[in-house]
This record gives sequence, structure tokens and C-alpha cells, in this order.
Amino acid sequence: MKSAQTTRTVIETLSEQHPNADTELHYRNAFELLVATILSAQSTDQRVNIVTPSLFERYPDAAALARAATADLERQIVSTGFFRQKSKALIGMAQTLVAEHGGQVPADMEKLIELPGVGRKTANVVLGHALGVPGLPVDRHVLRVSNRIGIAEGDDPVAVEAQLCARLPREMWTLASDVQILHGRRICRPKPLCEQCSVRDDCDYYRLVVAREGATKTRATKNTKTTKKSLATEDTKITKKGLATKATNATKATKATQATQATRPRSTAGAKPTKPGLSGKAVRQVGPRSGPATRRARR
Repeated sequence: MKSAQTTRTVIETLSEQHPNADTELHYRNAFELLVATILSAQSTDQRVNIVTPSLFERYPDAAALARAATADLERQIVSTGFFRQKSKALIGMAQTLVAEHGGQVPADMEKLIELPGVGRKTANVVLGHALGVPGLPVDRHVLRVSNRIGIAEGDDPVAVEAQLCARLPREMWTLASDVQILHGRRICRPKPLCEQCSVRDDCDYYRLVVAREGATKTRATKNTKTTKKSLATEDTKITKKGLATKATNATKATKATQATQATRPRSTAGAKPTKPGLSGKAVRQVGPRSGPATRRARR
């Protein structure tokens, strides 16, 4: 992992890329943020922000929510997903706040995580943003970003939280979470936009994976170009050689024809052509065969 100084530099650089980083959930007090954060599980902040205005109008505090009918609450939060579990958790959380904390959200990690539906991440969100107590919430975005950059190691949120807190001053804990969450949503996605990242020079993932892949692609492109050039050169050589061979063969054929014509005997001028098929021998003229009538006529 990187040093404390490098970790701090990374968070400061990310805060410049994502100025005024904060939770994207809408709230006016610790109770509203606690409710909104519980609803955001397996949902999006945008969806929760659509649901909460009417929800907070009907249930403005813990006492009102503690008296909610389960069916009514379920109908209001159904679009956030897992509405039955969330409805049960919200009513149980509100009842515990009323019974044990006078309806107020306690500014203490251990007391917060004892509330139904509240885990360490939710408690850190409320502590750091609504109660002024430094907290470093670790969600999937923080896990991905911190591990890729190399300022934390592991997939255990509690362990990653401890590693980051150990390398940063308390006043930077909440900021560190906020900027990494925004960076994970906007830039360092599962398929990262590394060319837009302000800390890629300090990022282990970029150096060990992305840059090497880029170098490999560059080498492959050069090799492809070299191969194509070599093949083209070879084709040119083969073509030239083929043309030269054809020309040579044509020249040889011409010379052979000329030589054959030169060695043939020329015909004698005025010579009587011989009759084909008799090998040039003179043909003796044979008259009609003499018979008795012919002999009488001669007498």
C-alpha cells in the first residue's frame, strides 16, 4: 500500500477533480439522513430523493414514523426495492430512537449500529454528514477505487476503513469517502475512464494493467504493420520474379522458333512437285490393257 503522504495527496487531488463532494442524498437533519440512507440500500440516491419528500411530510420525526402502519409505509417506499425489509427496519429504528434516545439520533457509532437496519456504513454516513463526527463510510465504490489506486487492500469494508483512517487525519475521513464515491460513480467505474482520472499517475491499476495493455496493443499494431509490409514486399518480389521468368521463357521460345526455321531445307525453284505418298519416285504411265479387239484394229 501507499504511504500516508501519498494517500493524503491522492485524496486532495480527487477533491480538486470533484469539488464540493458530499452525499447526494437530500436531507435536513440527522433523522432524515438516517431514513434516506437505510432506503438507499440496493437502490440509487436519485430514486430515494424522489421518494423522501412525501415520506418526510407524512413522517417528519421518529415519533411519527414509530406509529406508522406497515402497509402504508410499504406503499410509499415500494419503488426503492426490498420495501418489506426496509419498512420493518424503519419502523423498528424509529421505535428504538423513541424508547431509548428520546427520539434523537445518537452521535455515537456503537449506539447507532444497535438500531434496526443500521450498519457501520450507514452510521458513518450519518455521523460524518449530519452530526459532525468524523466517519469514513466504505461502500462498493470506495472499495474499488481505493484498491485500484493502492491506498488500501482487501474487500472487507471494515478493514479498508481502518487502513484509510490510519493514513489520513480525522478531518479528512468524510471527505475521503465522498470523493472516492463520486470518483467511482463518474470515472473509476467497473470499466474505468482512466484518461479522465486526475490520479492515474499514482494509480497501481493504471500502471500495472491499463498502461501495459496499451503498450501490448501498440506492439501488436507495429508487428501487424511490419508483417503487412513484409508480405507486400514479398508479393512484389514474387510478382517481379514471375514477370521476369515469363519474359525469359518468351525470349527462349522465340529464339527456338527462329533456329528451327533456319535449319529447314528450302524447296528447289521450278522443281516438279512429287505426288504425295510416293516418296518422290517417278510414276510410270500405264495405258489401257490390250485385248483381242485392240489387236484386230492394229492389223
